[in-house]
Amino acid sequence: MPADDGRDRPRGEKGREAFRTISEVADELDLPQHVLRFWESKFSQIKPLKRGGNRRYYRPDDVTLLRAIKALLHADGYTIKGVQKLFKAQGLRATVAQALGLEDDTVAPEADVAAAEETADSSAADEGTPTSMAALESLLRDLKAIRAKLD
Repeated sequence: MPADDGRDRPRGEKGREAFRTISEVADELDLPQHVLRFWESKFSQIKPLKRGGNRRYYRPDDVTLLRAIKALLHADGYTIKGVQKLFKAQGLRATVAQALGLEDDTVAPEADVAAAEETADSSAADEGTPTSMAALESLLRDLKAIRAKLD
């Protein structure tokens, strides 16, 4: 497939891999901007890039994740806690693929790293058991190794 160099797009239209502002994402998903900001507070996996003046710029993977969350909440009838549990149980990548009817390998692998970080953060808090510093450091090393392989 040829690279999207922008020559076949109408003038002023962004490429598929371009970052999007919150207003562009809100329009694309037919959601109010405040809903996107609220979802950011409920789903730590949504991490838009923030620039000057705290302006949000969503990566294509962020938009895919938001699209999946919208489908799970609005079309499938899940609650926010239900979607969080799905992410924890199935993994972010598998849940997004299922929600959007995609093949699991078409969802960005970065989603798995975010899911692993989220699972590690929430599992220690959920179980209420003390976690040793050595175990956390080991987990961090593993996550960094995974991230390095992805880059």
